[in-house]
Amino acid sequence: MDVKKVLFISQEIEPYVPERRLSVVGRLLPQGIKEQGVEERTFMPKYGMIAERSNQLHEMIRLSGMNVIIDDTDHPLIIKVATLIQAHFQVYFIYNEDYFASSRIDELEMNCSPDDNDERSMFFVRAIIESIRKMRWVPDIIQCTGWISALAPVYIRTLYGDDPSFRDAKIVTALFNESIPAPLSARLADKMRQDGVPKSALKPINGKELTYEELMAYSLQYSDAVIECEEGVSQSVLDAAAELPHLRFIEDDDVVKVKAFYDSLVD
Repeated sequence: MDVKKVLFISQEIEPYVPERRLSVVGRLLPQGIKEQGVEERTFMPKYGMIAERSNQLHEMIRLSGMNVIIDDTDHPLIIKVATLIQAHFQVYFIYNEDYFASSRIDELEMNCSPDDNDERSMFFVRAIIESIRKMRWVPDIIQCTGWISALAPVYIRTLYGDDPSFRDAKIVTALFNESIPAPLSARLADKMRQDGVPKSALKPINGKELTYEELMAYSLQYSDAVIECEEGVSQSVLDAAAELPHLRFIEDDDVVKVKAFYDSLVD
């Protein structure tokens, strides 16, 4: 069956952030998939380094205004949108001033304030899930790109497995030669438990400070397939993905193969 709709949960998209393999793939995949006639929705964080005026961001009033509760604290959600003209698709930006800078900075927030990365990831993922539910949009494929999206498969499978927006979706995790600046907080499992994630799902990470490799291995337990997007992916991450359908997307002209890979995953 041909894939009709793809949700992209992306950590970085070039040219909004500096160019590297992860941000290039963040742009190439939505652009290439859309060019093949597939409907897409693409989300990324609204980092402080992204200039709103020059990139023509404007707030999506109908999606903004929700509160996301993390560790018993309300965090207002603001969603902004812009059109990436040269790539012919829209990008939805997830923003909250507790996790993303309100003024211009030269470094990504996860690098300059790594102590908040567990909650930053939780907020980003939950904000997208609730936004898609509010849109009443039903993706066939959910593509997670970058470690900040790693909790999405866990939340979707444990809390939203019966939700009409996610029930039949296949989750694809992109793998890169990346890292996180510091292990995630040992309280991550406690905070996710407050969201309703069952204790059984949290047992592998309970009380642990998660390294990048441990975070990705945990995420892959809830993923349906992987796309290897860069040389040098950690062997332990590749080992964790060994039983999943696997595609290497190293050459940028292979987007057609990515679409065929997506098609192979849906019934």
